[in-house]
Amino acid sequence: MTTPASHAASIFRIDRFVVPAEALPAFMERLRFTQKTLDTVPGCKQNLVLKQDGSPGVFNIITLVEWSDAEAVTAAKATMQAKYTEEGFDPAAFIQKLGVQADMGVYRDA
Repeated sequence: MTTPASHAASIFRIDRFVVPAEALPAFMERLRFTQKTLDTVPGCKQNLVLKQDGSPGVFNIITLVEWSDAEAVTAAKATMQAKYTEEGFDPAAFIQKLGVQADMGVYRDA
């Protein structure tokens, strides 16, 4: 199986979150804010948020953002860091406070 040439240089940020039901509204609100912000960064090719019901009282959330290249990833990081600084927002503290488990990573075409 071959990969389409359009994805050959792409970089994918894939994050998986296990979210307690009571934390889902606050978590999704913040996630949608992040998604809308990332959509404005040049080089964002696709930006998906997917939800799966997990075990009772838990939801699995996957985010997948496809970036055109490493420069776009760098720009996205800078954009989000500026937003967080402006708001005084600490993503790690937010996730911990909500009891969310996170597994985040950057992937390239294999």
